[in-house]
Amino acid sequence: MRRYLLMRSILLPWSRRDTTQNESSPLIPKAGSAKKDTEEVVHGSTELHQVGTNNEQERDSPVFTRFQPYSYSLMDYFLKSFLFLSNLVFTVLGLLVLGLGMWGLISKESFAQEKIGSIGTDPMLILVTLGMVLTMLCLSGCVGALRENCCLLKLFSAVVLVLITAQVLAAIMAYSLQDQVANVLRSGMLAAMVRYQDDLDLRFITDEIQSNLQCCGADNYRDWEINIYYNCSAPGVLSCGVPATCCVDPLENGTVWNSQCGVGAQQLDEFTAQSVIFLGGCLGGISRWIEQHEGLIGTVSIVIVGVQILTLFITTRLIESIQWHKVYM
Repeated sequence: MRRYLLMRSILLPWSRRDTTQNESSPLIPKAGSAKKDTEEVVHGSTELHQVGTNNEQERDSPVFTRFQPYSYSLMDYFLKSFLFLSNLVFTVLGLLVLGLGMWGLISKESFAQEKIGSIGTDPMLILVTLGMVLTMLCLSGCVGALRENCCLLKLFSAVVLVLITAQVLAAIMAYSLQDQVANVLRSGMLAAMVRYQDDLDLRFITDEIQSNLQCCGADNYRDWEINIYYNCSAPGVLSCGVPATCCVDPLENGTVWNSQCGVGAQQLDEFTAQSVIFLGGCLGGISRWIEQHEGLIGTVSIVIVGVQILTLFITTRLIESIQWHKVYM
């Protein structure tokens, strides 16, 4: 047995050594292991390079580009600043109009119990309504643009759209229903003449219309009989008279205002009265003024509606930019 083990330990020339490793063999490096490791490293580097190339291709692809973070452009900042500043200016303007209207109502004691019934015909109520609507509308646009609040901007754009639609419909109806509009103006003019001595605002408006349009009354100078002070049955000095703004020359010697120039004018015939007062009514004067300035009226109306449409487009663009920025931020 000892001789056999000795024979196995001696390596004969014709014998082959088993170089294969098994689980019980020691960890001896193989002859081709270094070469194989080098090939694996090269293969791994190739795979990493291919992965990096694929990542760059995916980054350049439209799908990856679509999910890039959205940033505001210079135009977006300009539109935001323009919308904020313009609405801020009109908010201040609306507050001034609202304050003026409230001051007029309070100074005339229009909220008193004996006057509250006629507050609906007070011209200051128009200023209060206009100032309140303008303030609330422009304030929502101002805060919405400053805080990038889509809800306020959508409310602002919706109200502007409603206003544009209402103005266009009002213009169409006014053109197609001219007789009805004339009747409404006549009713308003007569109502202002009835309260001429009681309401300073209505008196101011009536005087401005009569002096600038060189007219007297609604249809003619005899319409002033509707006023209790100018009625021929009135006991005062103004009986059968007209306001001084109906006079052709209310200034004596060109300097002194003659407030009694229209006294007794209703008792005069038209031939004699035409040298003292204007005979024509203010409704005809308003119609002639509109016909003479219809080009200017149309231009101003188009500009106003155009500015509102431009504001609507700017608000819509800003809303889209804010929504994109919030989604991909």
